[in-house]
Amino acid sequence: MDSHNNMTDALIYLGAAVVCVPLASRLKLGSVLGYLLAGCAIGPHVLGLVSDVHAIMSFAELGVVLMLFVIGLELDPKRLWELRRVVFVGGALQLVACSVCLLLGALAIGVPWQASLIAALALSLSSTAIAMQTMNERNLAKVPLGQAVFGVLLFQDLAAVPIMSVVPLLAPEASSEPFDPMNVVKGLAAIALVVGVGRYATRPMLQIAARTGLREVFTALSLLLVLGIAQVMALAGLSMALGTFLAGVLLAGSEYRRALETDIEPFKGLLMGLFFISVGMSIDFGLLANRPLLVLGLLLGFQALKIGALYAIGPKLEVAKPQRMLFAALLAQGGEFAFVVVGVARATHALPSDYEGILTLVVALSMALTPFLLLWCDRVDSRSADSQRADDEVENEGAQVIICGFGRFGQIVGRLLWASGIQATVLDHDPDQIELLRRFGFRIFYGDATRLDLLEAAGAGQAKLLVNAIDDQEESLELVDVVREKFPNLTILARARNVTHFFELHERGVEVIERETFEAALAIGRKALEQLGKRPFEAREMSDRFKRHNIKMLEQLSLHYHDEAKRLSMAKAGREELEAQFERDRAALRQSFEEAKGWQLDQGET
Repeated sequence: MDSHNNMTDALIYLGAAVVCVPLASRLKLGSVLGYLLAGCAIGPHVLGLVSDVHAIMSFAELGVVLMLFVIGLELDPKRLWELRRVVFVGGALQLVACSVCLLLGALAIGVPWQASLIAALALSLSSTAIAMQTMNERNLAKVPLGQAVFGVLLFQDLAAVPIMSVVPLLAPEASSEPFDPMNVVKGLAAIALVVGVGRYATRPMLQIAARTGLREVFTALSLLLVLGIAQVMALAGLSMALGTFLAGVLLAGSEYRRALETDIEPFKGLLMGLFFISVGMSIDFGLLANRPLLVLGLLLGFQALKIGALYAIGPKLEVAKPQRMLFAALLAQGGEFAFVVVGVARATHALPSDYEGILTLVVALSMALTPFLLLWCDRVDSRSADSQRADDEVENEGAQVIICGFGRFGQIVGRLLWASGIQATVLDHDPDQIELLRRFGFRIFYGDATRLDLLEAAGAGQAKLLVNAIDDQEESLELVDVVREKFPNLTILARARNVTHFFELHERGVEVIERETFEAALAIGRKALEQLGKRPFEAREMSDRFKRHNIKMLEQLSLHYHDEAKRLSMAKAGREELEAQFERDRAALRQSFEEAKGWQLDQGET
């Protein structure tokens, strides 16, 4: 009966995740929020499909253990040294500033100091999953803002382990228990064992597993290593996460680091998802319904204090003033480790049960609030940008070429023209990019290139060419429509992001279209043929023939762009025609080779 119930619960967990997580991702709310929503839906406070929350929570906490191991593996000493200031100085500043503000806020409303300190430490930690995923979606990971956020998150990951170790000491019963020196001895012995195994025994074991050539054996050993270390630490009364984190750090420079990450990642992701589902299940919506003003007041107060602290330390982390609110919004929510800290506090009775439920609810709601907070930041930034900077007054100096969009594609075109002595007027809407390029002497103006008045001021009526290098496909097509209607004699040279964009441009009468990755892909393909034994002239001929065939096929397909069945049929026929052509070429090449070989033999006999 138990196995039947376990199978039913597993189906419910998987079904809820499959439904909620893609939906949340599609709405740009993030997978973590999707897991939380899945847990809320199936939990005892909504549909009641699963009632035993704590049973699954203890198993799901292995996801946190695996996450700490992966974090340890990512701590390459060289990278850590490069980020030392933003990690250790900036991270410590963030943790102290947020903890002090939250501690004072909790004390001000009458919360006991032990509970206030636990809540402040837990809430000062942010969600690595939410912040990193958001930055990746917005391409912020490698810019200075992203480096600052990453450094703070990295320090929080490091600080989470000692925070979890401190929480039990704040329990009311902790001071009344007699000091047992054997506990210290066991703890030190466990840490020494982990360090010894990680430093001296792990690599030979992994080497033996790798020599078997069986991937499943290596995966099994990886899991055995992590879970075994976690169990050793648990038996010694220490944090399981601390042990696996130490093991990960010791293996950060190992040649098996990437293989370990690859093997652990699926289990970590699945168990972390299960962990968030269990957290969502534990959210007491009855508490929210019974005490809505208290919960919402604590949520708003928590967010206000943390955002204020983060905004204030922005200058110390060299975050530009326009980006400080975004920096604060990325880190304002409670994080994954807040749930872990609350769980440790619950297990050690360091936090009253009433506080525990409210704190868990506030953290979960803050995570759910983050996507909406980021959207609000975007709107504020766009309004402030519009109010602070109007479009530049473009000076028409009779340039023959207008370049619209000066990203990676437009820059190459512009640099080639300037190097050839041809002046061009450039329109772009990235203020930072404009200021940088102006320092290098480019004539570039801020503004929306699809605006008719801006195009007229740029001299579209007298120019010979317009290079459409705008990234956004809809804006690119809108620009073509405007130019075709108002400046019919202006020749358009356009960049196509993909085949669909190519068809849309071709349908609008644009004759000169270049797909942005096509030539580079052909060059790589040609080099691949050479590496595989083809002679350079043969590889080039095959590449050129493919290019001609591809362009011809696109022109034919564009006539039937809106007839999907016809396009599919023609594409299939085109592939068969190309294969037949290559087969004829190979036969002709073999024949010419045999003739050349026979001629050489005849010459030798002569």
